[in-house]
Amino acid sequence: MILTAILAIILAAAIAPTLNRVLPALSHWLLALVPLSAALWFATQIPGVTAGTPVLETTSWAPSLGIALSFRLDGLSLLFALLICGIGAFIVIYSGGYLRGHPREGRFHLFILAFMAAMLGLVTADDLISLFVFWELTSITSFMLIGFNHEDARSRRSGIQALLVTGGGGMALLAGLVLMGMASGEWTLSAIATSGADLRTHALYPTMLVLLLLAAFTKSAQVPFHFWLPNAMDAPTPVSAYLHSATMVKAGVYLLARLNPTLGGTEPWFWALTIAGGVTALWGSAMALRSTDLKKILAYTTLMALGVLVLLIGIGSDGALKAFAGFLLAHSLYKGALFMGAGSVDHGSGTREVGELGGLWGKMPVTGLFIAVAALSMAGLPPLLGFVAKELIYDEVLRSGHYLALAALLLANAAMVAAAATMFFKPFLGSATKAAEHAHEGGPALLAGPGILACLSLLFGLWVGLPQGLLGAAADAVRGAPLDLELHLWHGFTPALGLSALTVAVGLGIYAGLPGVKNALTGIQQVTRIDHDRAWDCLLALLDRLARWITGWLQDGMLHRYLAWIFTGILVLLGATLAVRGGLVWPGISLEIEDALGGSLALLMLGGTVGAIRARSRMEAILSLAITGMSVALFFLLFGAPDVGITQLMVETLSAIILVLIMAKLPMLPPGSDRTGAAKLFHATLALGLGGVVSAIMLAVLDQPLALDLSRFFGDTSLLEAHGRNIVNVILVDFRGFDTLGEITVVASAGLGVFALLRARMGKRGRS
Repeated sequence: MILTAILAIILAAAIAPTLNRVLPALSHWLLALVPLSAALWFATQIPGVTAGTPVLETTSWAPSLGIALSFRLDGLSLLFALLICGIGAFIVIYSGGYLRGHPREGRFHLFILAFMAAMLGLVTADDLISLFVFWELTSITSFMLIGFNHEDARSRRSGIQALLVTGGGGMALLAGLVLMGMASGEWTLSAIATSGADLRTHALYPTMLVLLLLAAFTKSAQVPFHFWLPNAMDAPTPVSAYLHSATMVKAGVYLLARLNPTLGGTEPWFWALTIAGGVTALWGSAMALRSTDLKKILAYTTLMALGVLVLLIGIGSDGALKAFAGFLLAHSLYKGALFMGAGSVDHGSGTREVGELGGLWGKMPVTGLFIAVAALSMAGLPPLLGFVAKELIYDEVLRSGHYLALAALLLANAAMVAAAATMFFKPFLGSATKAAEHAHEGGPALLAGPGILACLSLLFGLWVGLPQGLLGAAADAVRGAPLDLELHLWHGFTPALGLSALTVAVGLGIYAGLPGVKNALTGIQQVTRIDHDRAWDCLLALLDRLARWITGWLQDGMLHRYLAWIFTGILVLLGATLAVRGGLVWPGISLEIEDALGGSLALLMLGGTVGAIRARSRMEAILSLAITGMSVALFFLLFGAPDVGITQLMVETLSAIILVLIMAKLPMLPPGSDRTGAAKLFHATLALGLGGVVSAIMLAVLDQPLALDLSRFFGDTSLLEAHGRNIVNVILVDFRGFDTLGEITVVASAGLGVFALLRARMGKRGRS
């Protein structure tokens, strides 16, 4: 059923453009039924999964390679699947209202549904190769979504930037997964987790860990790979809402959570995740305070949330993993509502700049109410789910004694309080601005998503027992073993509650002094200024120059140089393989020259070769090569292969005649760079080396026992099945008749091409 859900969403994506053309006003409502149905099906799996019975599905994909489409639905996968399909359904509805009348609305639904299917496959994939394939599909489809407004150069640049950063991480993911499969001997996540293989003590663990962390950090925009995320705000608001709440940026977090039972709990894991997560949380919070665009503010607060989630996985204690599950759900709900609410404000007032907004409460009260509820959850105030999650975080970090992390979280959460206040107070309760004059409330499509997500934040906060089972199952999956999770809205007067009160007080203080805070942050940034966008552009320009230099060096238009590179590559690769693999052997053969005729032919071949090397004209080279070829043909005739010898004789004769006729009128070979002394020495060395490697290969082949299976097969079946006594003819005509036909076709095509060229040249000469 998991694969069916993925395929159904893909099918919906395929018909989306046509459906939009036929039913432009209803297509988004109809398309949303597909992910909504999938979400309902996933919801029915909650009782079984929370009881400890995951859903497993396997479909054969490439059995000869041992690759299958394996899916596994445990607590973590189920939580993500519900977010992807549930929020995704509201995003599809919302985009129908937001892009109403847009000429490419159908194409947008195609992209967003394809992205949804890729994300769903990613979080449910159990097979390592399937996981990588879906991971890369999310990068490709997100590139299409971020660059949806392709007429805008900024959108194109942002899309390419996101694709290169996350795609580069995808390459690291592939290498890391392959190493993990090699180290464990298993190629599914569930098998690796239950195989008993301790990857933490494996020699490949450091390399594997670096590669997988690189993949996760680039995908989830951890510092220093964070710069692509704010630029992705050039995408339409529905894309931003979806990527930031439930999908793209949380894919890296999902990967870390999924690998925690297998790779977590070590010192490198702890320090890498806590440092990256803490720095990302602080940096995102500071940048959110400096921003004045509603979407930018929300984008930077997403960075803060991603940093906190990574930090909690790094701590890895039971309490931290409980807090991880709770904060994951709380953030997805309020961030989706806030992004869609910010889009409604932009849609209704024409701007997202906080300085241009004010007095919207009278014109957009419903949107304002939803934003207020979601902002309260982001600020971590009761009775919202965000408060419950924040209490869990503070309680665990206090208990574990990570006071540096506690200080970072306190500052980041205080900044979230200020950001939440910025989202609501000035735009809705501030003095009316020009934008408020024509502001209007959005339709049902624009209000459904933020309304339901904000209500869920409130409902889950008031009734925390509702999501408790699912969150407990998700924490179990991240830990790799069962743990007890009990949520409460009110814990009494605890130290965590005191920290929450301090957070709100500091946050409101920051909001009250926001201009001064912005000036201070600007001053700090000027001192420690790192223009990531400019650094990115410089990196791309450097890579472009490097590629041009390498291309110009390797491909200068000289044919003999191309051949030299090719032969050098063959020589190095084959020679290194022979040396490393111990392929240099001397077979048990004798070189006794008992037959004078055979020895004479060998000397004749050597003479022809020397003549070709020392040839001063094309004619001398052709004749010398013909002598060598004829000698080889006679060799075949002498040692029992008359068919091959006659064929070789015919080919050599025909080739020599044709080449003589063609090249007889060509001038002498001109002097060039390939005829200097140094070039001759290089060519001689290369020829001797390549000839030596080929000779070594032939000697190694002779050292192996000769398999006669094919000879026996052809001898037994040629007469019976093909009714031919000449085995060579039977092979050419019957057993590999299509190969022979193809070879004849190639030769005939080449001959026709030469004939056409000659006719064209003769016609040109006649006209002149």
